[in-house]
Amino acid sequence: MQRELQWFEELRKILPPKFEEELNESSRTPASLFSHEHKELMKDGERWMKNNAASCMVVATLIAAVMFTSAFTVPGGNDEKTGSPIFLKSNAFLVFIIANSVSLFASSTSVLVFLGILTSHYAEKDFLQSLPAKSILGLFTLFFSIVTMMIAFGSAIFITLQARLAWVSIPVIVLSTVPIAFFTLLQFPLLIEMLVSTYCCRIFHEPNAPKLE
Repeated sequence: MQRELQWFEELRKILPPKFEEELNESSRTPASLFSHEHKELMKDGERWMKNNAASCMVVATLIAAVMFTSAFTVPGGNDEKTGSPIFLKSNAFLVFIIANSVSLFASSTSVLVFLGILTSHYAEKDFLQSLPAKSILGLFTLFFSIVTMMIAFGSAIFITLQARLAWVSIPVIVLSTVPIAFFTLLQFPLLIEMLVSTYCCRIFHEPNAPKLE
C-alpha cells in the first residue's frame, strides 16, 4: 500500500494541478478512484500491521516485565547490614544495571509505539509515512531491548559465577547471542526494507523534474 501511495504522490507532483479535479467516465477524481481501487489492499495492510504490532507488543511487554522485576532482584543479593547490593562496586554489576535500565526503557517505548499502531485510524495517508515510521521505531526499540536484555543476562551470570565457576559463564554468554541472531534473521530484512522504502527510495529519482504540461 505504501508503494502504491508513493506512485500516486509522485505522479501528482509531475502532472498539472488541473488534472486532480478532473472526472473520469465514472464521475470520479483521481484521488477517489485511487481510494476505490485500493480498498482491499488497504484492508490487507491494516490487518497485517495490526497482527504484527500485536505480536511484537506481547514480546516487548514480557521483556519490560522481566527487566522491571530483575531491577529489584539484583544478582548476588543485598548486604544484610547496609541493604546495598553486594557487588555494587563490580564493573560487571555496573554493566548489568545499565543494560537492565536501557532494556526496560527500550521495551517500554516499543510497547507504546505498537500500541499507537493498534489504535491508529488507518487512514489512507497513514500508510505513506506514519504507520511505516512507527513500525520502524517499534522494531528497532524491540531489537535494542532484546540485545540489552541479553547483555544484562550475561552480566548477571558472570557476577553469580565469577567466584568459583567463571568458565561456565563464557558458553552461557555465547549462547545468549542466539536469540539476537534469530531476531536479526527474521525481522531485520523487514526493518531494512521499510527503512529503504520510507526514507531512501524515490519512485522517480529526479526530485526537481518539471511538471508535465
